[in-house]
Amino acid sequence: MLMKNNSDSTLFYNKIKKYKGSVSELLSQPSIFQSLPMDWEIIVTDIENSTNAVQNGLSEIVNLVATGSIVAVLNIAAKYKIDIPFFFGGDGATMLIPPTLLSETMSVLNLHKANIKKEFDINLRVGSYRVAKIYDEKVALKIAKVNITELFAIPIILGNGLLHAESIIKSNDHQFEPNVESLNLLNLEGMECRWDKIPPPENTSEVVCLLIDAINVDEQASVYKSILDKAEKLYGPHNHRNPISILSLRLSFGLDKIKNEMVLRKPRFYFFETFKAWLSVFVGKYIYFPSSSGQSYLNDLVQLSDIFILDGRINMIISGTSKQRTKLVKFLDKLESKRKIIYGIHVSKESIISCYVQDRKKHHIHFINGSNGGYTQAAILLKKKLKNKTPK
Repeated sequence: MLMKNNSDSTLFYNKIKKYKGSVSELLSQPSIFQSLPMDWEIIVTDIENSTNAVQNGLSEIVNLVATGSIVAVLNIAAKYKIDIPFFFGGDGATMLIPPTLLSETMSVLNLHKANIKKEFDINLRVGSYRVAKIYDEKVALKIAKVNITELFAIPIILGNGLLHAESIIKSNDHQFEPNVESLNLLNLEGMECRWDKIPPPENTSEVVCLLIDAINVDEQASVYKSILDKAEKLYGPHNHRNPISILSLRLSFGLDKIKNEMVLRKPRFYFFETFKAWLSVFVGKYIYFPSSSGQSYLNDLVQLSDIFILDGRINMIISGTSKQRTKLVKFLDKLESKRKIIYGIHVSKESIISCYVQDRKKHHIHFINGSNGGYTQAAILLKKKLKNKTPK
């Protein structure tokens, strides 16, 4: 049973009003951003040596493992009708939770960690960090909520609090001994990975993954606003630069995707659930998606694709042309030469998608990454620049 905490901060994120304008407009109104409750926790999951996993052809599994860590926590929060902010990073995730969810969350994530270690020999770092420590250490951390599309509201973070917590958790990871008998407590219900790699929409030719870090935390809002304004000028508004389109979506009939999904979900009736998932691909392709309900789901899927994240750093996926990218890179290089930002970029010809489907009527979220580990590859370049301390 959920215990009510004394500060009554449990429903903090439920109560944050959604900003109706664009992210760029929101960034020009710092008074809208709020401090997080001191007793909330920052939860971080991160795949160790994700670069090697991606190079070994496991980019889709990496994506699914990161998605699974979010799904596991969202399923806990959903039991108590608590909204929580979450941030997908391709090879990991960050979530903010009230203290009432901490024990259950860490137990389940450690089970997730044990399972993927056993099944894929992948090590998932898992850790938590109290928001109060962030503020004690004088690190900035504020949050707002914005409607990125008509159907999808996302959290927006200013300050380096989440990045600070992530770096500490990564450096203090501890090994967890698998307890296979308790894996039935892990609930990844709703996690799906049944789409083929997705080519860019018509009239575009590439998928660009960007990680952008403002050097001066006090300039985050203004610098990020200028980047978003430039992206909109070059690529068009948010929905125009989405790498996912209905026409480019193709269901995968291969068993490998479904097997990986089932290995992570650990359903009680493995063979039955695997067959049911495989059969659902045929039903989806030939019966459900051609129907009006199926078309509505696909329209919503595009709107509910997680292609923009601001967790103190911009994580953005854009579909466009090489000409558009050249102009954006020129703009980013100029900001970098002025020591305003450091950025990483990766360009691919496809995107990959993993999904969390509570039901098919607007209660679904779709996590997008560039193929071949787009975010991971962009992070390699970003880390190299950060290490050198000299923007190119």
